[in-house]
Amino acid sequence: MLPTAHLWEFLVTVYLVILIPGPSVMFVVSRGLALGRRAAISTVLGNCCGFATQLILVSFGLGAVIASSDTLYEVLKLAGAAYIAFLGIQKIRHRHELAGILTSGSIAPRRLRTAIREGFIVGVTNPKGLVIFTAILPPFIDRAQGHDTLQLLTLGAICIAIAFLSDSLWGIFSGTARHWFGRSPKRLERLSATGGVMLVGLGVGLAVTGNRK
Repeated sequence: MLPTAHLWEFLVTVYLVILIPGPSVMFVVSRGLALGRRAAISTVLGNCCGFATQLILVSFGLGAVIASSDTLYEVLKLAGAAYIAFLGIQKIRHRHELAGILTSGSIAPRRLRTAIREGFIVGVTNPKGLVIFTAILPPFIDRAQGHDTLQLLTLGAICIAIAFLSDSLWGIFSGTARHWFGRSPKRLERLSATGGVMLVGLGVGLAVTGNRK
């Protein structure tokens, strides 16, 4: 069931919120630069699965719990921040392996599964998704139609579809740009180290900012 009274306002609002780069976009870009388009799109897929998990939990009651518990919100935010920082540290530690990955001409299937899993963890712990599902979507529900949970699920599914398309474009762009970096092993090492520092900074920034108003 889709509430249509303010559909266009909903689409514009959600698109603008998703368009603003956050943890998920930065993570997809780092994966695209490091491992290419396939890995970036796999990360996007995992990310959207994480958002879908958030949506289901919120739709069936977690939203009310989070809204009343600042502690739970902070724990979830810090868990996501710690995981992003951990991935950044791993990226710095294994920066010398990046040249070998790119010159091999292919990415092992295990890496794609890893990209999906890591994308899922980043997505399911991303506070931005929780903000969308718990604060932005509910005002667009038409109470007169009833079936609030079904409406929330429908609106959330639209958000996830928009996020998949938007983040995929980021992934394709970053995955294409990596070929320029692939001409120099030293350039690749610097790229990996820089990407790792960015992820660590992103994790730290997510941990200390983004508190609810």
